Amino acid sequence: MIPFAPPRIDQAIIDEVVATLKSGWITTGPRTKEFEKRLTAYCGNKATLCLNSATAGLEIMLRWYGVGEGDEVILPAYTYSATANVVIHCGATPVLVDIGPDFNINTALIKKAITSRTKVIMPVDFGGLPCDYKAIHSIVNDAEVKALFQPVTENQIKLGRIMILSDAAHSIGGSADGIKTGGLTDVSVFSFHAVKNLTTAEGGAIALNFGAPFDNEEIYRYLCVYTLHGQNKDALAKMQKGNWKYDIVEAGFKCNMTDLTAAIGLVELARYESDMLVKRKHICDTYQSYFSKFDWALLPVLKDDHRETSYHLYPLRIKGITEAQRDEIIKRIFDQDVSVNVHFIPLAMLSFYKKSGYNIADYPAAYQNFACEITLPVFYDLSDDQLDTVCRAVSSAVESVLKTALAG
Repeated sequence: MIPFAPPRIDQAIIDEVVATLKSGWITTGPRTKEFEKRLTAYCGNKATLCLNSATAGLEIMLRWYGVGEGDEVILPAYTYSATANVVIHCGATPVLVDIGPDFNINTALIKKAITSRTKVIMPVDFGGLPCDYKAIHSIVNDAEVKALFQPVTENQIKLGRIMILSDAAHSIGGSADGIKTGGLTDVSVFSFHAVKNLTTAEGGAIALNFGAPFDNEEIYRYLCVYTLHGQNKDALAKMQKGNWKYDIVEAGFKCNMTDLTAAIGLVELARYESDMLVKRKHICDTYQSYFSKFDWALLPVLKDDHRETSYHLYPLRIKGITEAQRDEIIKRIFDQDVSVNVHFIPLAMLSFYKKSGYNIADYPAAYQNFACEITLPVFYDLSDDQLDTVCRAVSSAVESVLKTALAG
């Protein structure tokens, strides 16, 4: 069976993890801090905090901005549940906006979704392709939109507008107009989960990029405390001679990254641009070339005049099929020992969000994309022979289902 997205675990990673274990320091420490510095240098943003998940990072930044009961956060209808769940955790309301043909939030629909309660827009870089952030920046800085904004907290007053919090879980290494994700919005949050391009097994990072009058290093120092119980010293600082006494300055959270996981990230980041992205681009380009021969194939945007994906996903769509036909195609692909997936089930189709009043009929583009989408395997160790097997398995499964439909 060809798997869908296993991580790369090679000797370089094993050696660094073993070295971390032998160092005697496995929680947040020098490796985590070094990983943060290298991420900041790679992405070109202003400061970076590593955490145990992207989900934690999104929620932490909503709370930092003072998002709470009565507030609204705009996000795409087509995303994983974590994007919306964190809004619910804060007591606010997710306001869903339909998507465009590139799977990303339809920027033409954002302005009409904004109310006086809107505090944050949370775009999602689907599959690694950055959203149209120029359009989103233009919206939040529009005089009419800014006049609607009702700041309550100190940070809201300082920013003076809706915050752009990018769910960049898929998109580290992606870019727009030569700027890497992490440097495209006020703040971006990356995921380093096991299936992501750059993994730490579990993990994530907040990429801070606020302009004046904010001091991003000051925000970083505050978040270090806020994400460690509100404790004013981390474990490494407390271990210094005579430095055991600590204070709790607020009721914070516990979601720090460990040196053990950062060790994996350091190895992966060092070879990310020159190795991992090159291999993933090769795989996605091969799919583009193969499936461009078929009239039934709707190919994803990998690169256009302004943007380039991180090649995290290859979301193939099949023209004119139903959801049931898509499911049958997937079954027939699996019957050929090839693993595929679907990204994602739209929020308004999930039980919790349906019970909360969301209706998929309000998001026709999200449903249309979901019903005909199949995500193909993209991972470092996928060989060219396996890549050929995937292509043939997918095309034969699609054509057999389409032939059955025509015969019926």
